[in-house]
Amino acid sequence: MMAGQASRQGNRDAPGRPLAGITVLDITRVVAGPFCAMLLADLGADVIKVEHPADPDYARGFPPFVGGEGEADGGESAFFSQFNRNKRGLSLNLKTPEGKALLKQLVAKADVLVENFRPGTMEKLGLGYDELKRHNPRLVYTAISGFGRTGPNASRPAFDNTGQAVGGLWSMNGYPDRPPVRVGTIIGDLAASLYATIGTLAALRVAERSGEGQVVDVAQQDSILTLTENAVVRYTTRGETAVPLGNEHPFVRPYGQFPCKDGYVFFGGYTDKFWRLTCEMFGEPHLADDPEIDTMEKRFDPAVAESRVTPLLERWFSAYGKAELEAMAGDRIPLSAIRTVPEVVEDPHIAARRMIVEIPVAGESVRMFGSPIKLSAVGEIPLGKAPAPGEHTRTLLAELLNLDDAAIQRLVDGGAI
Repeated sequence: MMAGQASRQGNRDAPGRPLAGITVLDITRVVAGPFCAMLLADLGADVIKVEHPADPDYARGFPPFVGGEGEADGGESAFFSQFNRNKRGLSLNLKTPEGKALLKQLVAKADVLVENFRPGTMEKLGLGYDELKRHNPRLVYTAISGFGRTGPNASRPAFDNTGQAVGGLWSMNGYPDRPPVRVGTIIGDLAASLYATIGTLAALRVAERSGEGQVVDVAQQDSILTLTENAVVRYTTRGETAVPLGNEHPFVRPYGQFPCKDGYVFFGGYTDKFWRLTCEMFGEPHLADDPEIDTMEKRFDPAVAESRVTPLLERWFSAYGKAELEAMAGDRIPLSAIRTVPEVVEDPHIAARRMIVEIPVAGESVRMFGSPIKLSAVGEIPLGKAPAPGEHTRTLLAELLNLDDAAIQRLVDGGAI
């Protein structure tokens, strides 16, 4: 499916964008990959979302929908739009000889290709890195997968939960008296995309200096492993296995969730300085010198924390609401309300950071998260909509490959686009 001639979105035409002039071919699906390519688009790269003409990214079928109850009802996925904004859409059937030839021609014009197929898939199509670099030695080929391109498990299928399971994070999340719990977001997909973005930018620097491209190989399992904080070194140095701790930290106390009058707060005043300030804030400064809890080392002790510190904090916090406690703590003490998503979306600080932005979806303006990357010399980065399937196919083939209308129509008729 293709739309007519569509102009470039403002992000790529605006001067001063960090990645202006970089062309990215995004042949990924769902989140692990699309998010990486979207971050590059947010920074000014011309990202081309490549989808099969009859089988586009199935994340387009993920709720919530805008403009209808689903795709069949004319709705567009806000989920899809959140991870594919600022891109241009190209339809391409990579299983046809003509489609393969077109991708190779596009690779010759591109700087980066991002894919998230199972390792070996692109090689089976005759479009692996070794083949593509023949058409562009400078190509940065970024591959995101569950287990990476090497190792005994490389060919196994994977989803986000796979990464959480095999990376160790799932086993240490939850409460000690219950089975482990997955992290409540697709952290495997997101972390892999973030590392892939970093790797892509590093490889681009190498290509700029040497003229040589390379493969950026990022695995969900590897990415999750790096998010396990102290779990690895606790095991390798002490033989300790990380287990679910609920809202507790393995050794820092007090440092966690505490109830208050209208919800919960995070309190992290575990140092001697912060503890003294907290005692003063609640009108009991003498407790900072109490010989049972007067040092950080004593407060770290689980028995002391349970018998003295936690009951004290719960007594103090129970008299106030979240907003009151945050106001009392101010800039002096690490105390934050545990906000719901609606509270975060409406947070004035989030608004000041422009972290909720409005993106067009199905003719409506939808609020979604913005870019956390703030560059002092760049200013506000304009954000455009996600493309419809193949929306810019005719424009891109004319612009990048100099194909005329007749040549493009032959490709349409042959099922290549």
